Amino acid sequence: MAMETEQRRLDPDRVRAGVAALLADAAKGIYFVAETEVNGAPAVVGQLLITYEWSDWRNGNFWWIQSVYVAGDSRSQGVFRALFEHVRALATARPDVCGLRLYMDAHNGRARQAYERLGWERTSYEVFEIDFVTARKR
Repeated sequence: MAMETEQRRLDPDRVRAGVAALLADAAKGIYFVAETEVNGAPAVVGQLLITYEWSDWRNGNFWWIQSVYVAGDSRSQGVFRALFEHVRALATARPDVCGLRLYMDAHNGRARQAYERLGWERTSYEVFEIDFVTARKR
């Protein structure tokens, strides 16, 4: 996913450890996957990850949608929409969730169009980071 969307090669051992840490600790987040049947067997065709950000201004959590991926053969078939609608329904049913947020690679025009079709709006915030793990080549 990182290579396709951001041309970034990730350390597989670090990613496996990160996924395992999340699966072992629900406070870190939760994955949602979309499945279909391929040749009589279930196959994952999409995923997203929810992580949490406490907002003191709103006295609630924003759910951040991250690690969005839909397999190439399943794109433009409503996979992300189904995942998103499921997550939105869960979030709106909880009084401790004050909203949804996501970030995307600025060059991913296809994702931007998909998000805008679903009602996402650009905010006045920009994302900054200091990455202690990955040395970036710019």
